[in-house]
Amino acid sequence: MLYDNYKEVQNNIIKACEKAGRNPDEVTLIAVSKTKPLSDIEELISYGVKEFGENKPQEMKQKIEEVSTPVNFHLIGHLQTNKVKYVVGKAVLIHSVDSMHLAEAIEKESAKKDIITDILIEVNMAEEETKFGLSAKDTESLVREISSLPHIRIKGLMTIAPFVDDPEENRPVFRAMKELLLDIKSKNIDNVDMNILSMGMTNDYMVAVEEGSTMVRVGTAIFGARNYNI
Repeated sequence: MLYDNYKEVQNNIIKACEKAGRNPDEVTLIAVSKTKPLSDIEELISYGVKEFGENKPQEMKQKIEEVSTPVNFHLIGHLQTNKVKYVVGKAVLIHSVDSMHLAEAIEKESAKKDIITDILIEVNMAEEETKFGLSAKDTESLVREISSLPHIRIKGLMTIAPFVDDPEENRPVFRAMKELLLDIKSKNIDNVDMNILSMGMTNDYMVAVEEGSTMVRVGTAIFGARNYNI
């Protein structure tokens, strides 16, 4: 059942790529396993799935320690500085860095562990008051500031688009994110790649792929609805 859902999402990504003239290999599907039991992750791993997304640092850390086969866990939720120690050295990629204060905490922990930590800068492109992330106009300056930290590599940008009934409503948001990524990439800032664009969730990932997303974070369409009371 879970794998059938996963394959359906994969097939939709292929369709979106065909529509946009893209190679499906450019898009990574992250199965967002937050609040879901380890058994669900193990089931997908048995079919070769390797990319999973978690929101809470401690939940991610526990799953990494208990999972039977090493796979890639992405930290996609908001990260508080006091939880950085649970994430650095564990997450393959931190999607949600939106301040120098947080970047400095990641730098400090990475230096302590003598590793390089890959991150994305979270942009609140739609400027929703309820969302984390910085504004588009402030993004380049933060990228330049963080680029000086020796134990961090900026790999690209991430956004959480508004929840809408019609995914088409988010097309301008995704398009603006792609333009921002290309603009920063063109500056050739040292220590900055700008090759990853993490955008698109269950409701709108096909539109996101059509507009240039290289990572989609899909949970409900794979695992079903979540129980947030556990």
